[in-house]
Amino acid sequence: MATFKDMEDSLKNFIIQEQSDAHNVRSTNIAKYNNIKIWMDPSKYQEAHFFIRISISEAVFKLSDCSKLNGGLGYEERFIIKWFGRMGIKEKLQELWSNAEKNREDK
Repeated sequence: MATFKDMEDSLKNFIIQEQSDAHNVRSTNIAKYNNIKIWMDPSKYQEAHFFIRISISEAVFKLSDCSKLNGGLGYEERFIIKWFGRMGIKEKLQELWSNAEKNREDK
């Protein structure tokens, strides 16, 4: 079973790899991606979603298609969309959503 920490590490590694492939390794601020935060809050929106915070920027994306519900991450949003499209990412996030809803119902 995936955890939020697993997903955060996956996204961090993906962004760093994407930036290194873009030939701008020197401008990649790896420390900026050490504080990526991913979470879900079923009480905020009715439809399945996930929050992502990178540094001081934050956005909420639909779990169905990764379209943005609120907020903004600037140029890094393109990395979120590409990462979301990778094999298994959506399924892992859906599993985390199911657990988040279950925990909410248990309270």
